[in-house]
Amino acid sequence: LHLSGISQVSDLDQSLIQLFNRNVSIAFDNIHLHNEIEETQREIVYMLGEAVETRSRETGNHVKRVAEISKLLALEIGLAEDEAEIVRLASPLHDVGKIGIPDHILNKPGKHTTEEWEIMQTHAALGHEMLKTSKKRILRAGADIALEHHEKWNGRGYPFGKKEDEIALVGRITAVADVFDALGSDRCYKKAWPVDKIIDLLKAERGEHLDPAPVDILLANMDKDVN
Repeated sequence: LHLSGISQVSDLDQSLIQLFNRNVSIAFDNIHLHNEIEETQREIVYMLGEAVETRSRETGNHVKRVAEISKLLALEIGLAEDEAEIVRLASPLHDVGKIGIPDHILNKPGKHTTEEWEIMQTHAALGHEMLKTSKKRILRAGADIALEHHEKWNGRGYPFGKKEDEIALVGRITAVADVFDALGSDRCYKKAWPVDKIIDLLKAERGEHLDPAPVDILLANMDKDVN
């Protein structure tokens, strides 16, 4: 603290200046602590997403790519920077409910039976139950994404059969990012699709499974690097 134009500083003034300095120091410490807490939250979100990814034998940083694609879509669709960042940070939690799915169903290489598929579908509600009580913006958005990223634009998705704008925007955005990256990645039940086949499917599912707006944005930004 630099003072100029003052010929004399009283003992009281010195005490007040020292008190001011201590308060400023405490404020900076609090800011640093707040930033550390936020960074810890981000790391925990990624760790949860990656834990699910590892358990379901998915590789190649799927959750990180979904996060970056989701933010790109959110920005292009008109969300503010801070809102798009929340989407980026929350989208890795889209499949967190798979933690509650038995291994023999989660990693089954062939087609699920009707009973197995019903159990598999519960991961959406399980993820929502895990996150819904949080008061943190990231986890609240994660709860919405976990619950609704398997809803479909035409109302034929799960768990509630919501359609169009009934589905949370964060869920619709993450659904497009998830479908795109999942198709382009090896899974226990399939090999990665070539890009031209993925584009054909996105066009076919535009307005059916997927919200047309983020599909159009993704197709227009296929050259963007999100790795």
